Amino acid sequence: MYAGHFAIGMAIKAAAPRIRALPILLGAGFLDIVDGALIVLGADRVTPNLHAGPYLFFDLTFIDWDHSLLMAIVLSLLWAAFFLKDRQVAVVAGLACFSHFLADVPMHNADLALYPYAAEHWGYGLWGRLQTGSWILEGIFAAALGGWAWTRFRARGVSIGWPIIVLVVLFFNLSPWLSPMKQVATLAEPTTHILHGVLVLSGFLVPGLLLSWLVDRAERRGAAPASDVAVRA
Repeated sequence: MYAGHFAIGMAIKAAAPRIRALPILLGAGFLDIVDGALIVLGADRVTPNLHAGPYLFFDLTFIDWDHSLLMAIVLSLLWAAFFLKDRQVAVVAGLACFSHFLADVPMHNADLALYPYAAEHWGYGLWGRLQTGSWILEGIFAAALGGWAWTRFRARGVSIGWPIIVLVVLFFNLSPWLSPMKQVATLAEPTTHILHGVLVLSGFLVPGLLLSWLVDRAERRGAAPASDVAVRA
């Protein structure tokens, strides 16, 4: 899942208006930010497979250090610890981070472990079962959450048009036809796994920062008219 993770983050942010966007939206992608870095370093391993749909074109051979249940909990607690000055922010940030693992369970192809190096790996495998259909399903899921977030923000006088546009661009950019992973999968090692890791890391870090900035800006602009009214009163 890709755009769906950010859509979950947008929905959480809509339900928690007091909390700034970055702990939530960057948190929703934190597991994959760590995953990308570990793939580059060789601690996590991926294998090119042009038949691995719908848009990944790699088998996730070993991602236990960030996508096992135990490590997802550890990394979620670590992410929450960055915001311990405000307990509510820390709790929501940790939940946003752990939502990544929960959302991956139905999509991943039996590559999610209970703990690093566990013999059994699981994941319902919608990627493998539905191929392009799983990408469409993710789009429906993201659209539903994005639409709900839109209504919640709008009720507070906040327009999130630009964040929604970014979500749409992200969704189509990582599609079965436009995914840069397909070209990367044709390269030789070590280039292929290094570029894969860089794309995963940057693909969650950069949009997470951009969406956080856009959402916070939208909330500031939405709050401005109410402040003006209060001053005039």
